[in-house]
Amino acid sequence: MATTNDLKNGMVLKFDNQLWQVVEFQHVKPGKGPAFVRTKLKNVLSGKTVERTLNAGVKVETATVDRRDMQYLYNDGTDYIFMDMETYDQIPISPELVGDAAHFMLENQEVIVASNEGTVLFIELPASVVLEITYTEPGLQGDRSNAGTKPATLETDYEIQVPLFLNQGDKVKVDTRTGSYISRAND
Repeated sequence: MATTNDLKNGMVLKFDNQLWQVVEFQHVKPGKGPAFVRTKLKNVLSGKTVERTLNAGVKVETATVDRRDMQYLYNDGTDYIFMDMETYDQIPISPELVGDAAHFMLENQEVIVASNEGTVLFIELPASVVLEITYTEPGLQGDRSNAGTKPATLETDYEIQVPLFLNQGDKVKVDTRTGSYISRAND
């Protein structure tokens, strides 16, 4: 158990027999009345996001989340196979649980797999990853019809918008939270 004063982003809480991850929270102290905490919570299993207001100092039930370093090995056609870096156990994880992380995962990449009581909840990637551009049209100097960007396909078959000066074979840094181009990667 914790109180609303202990809330942190990423913390997993238990409400109504469901697990909710704190996306953001804000302590509010109005001029009149008691203080409260405004939270945005994401259902760990369904991905649904809700806003919930809690009174300040109220006890909330926290869920024990086991975060383990794992290595993404391969996709066997139905599931993604991960290996625990300590025990070398291999576990399959369904595409639904992997979600958008699949757009940024390369074989042998290390990720964090979060689970609760043996059930995998979600996968955490680093904030950014470096991926190679496998296909993009050559950018023409002076072409500014689309604000200086063009579509590029990455080695994971995910398509993003990149600046015109990038070419096939270049490596780029991509934000895994938004799926957007950050910068050219230094080799």
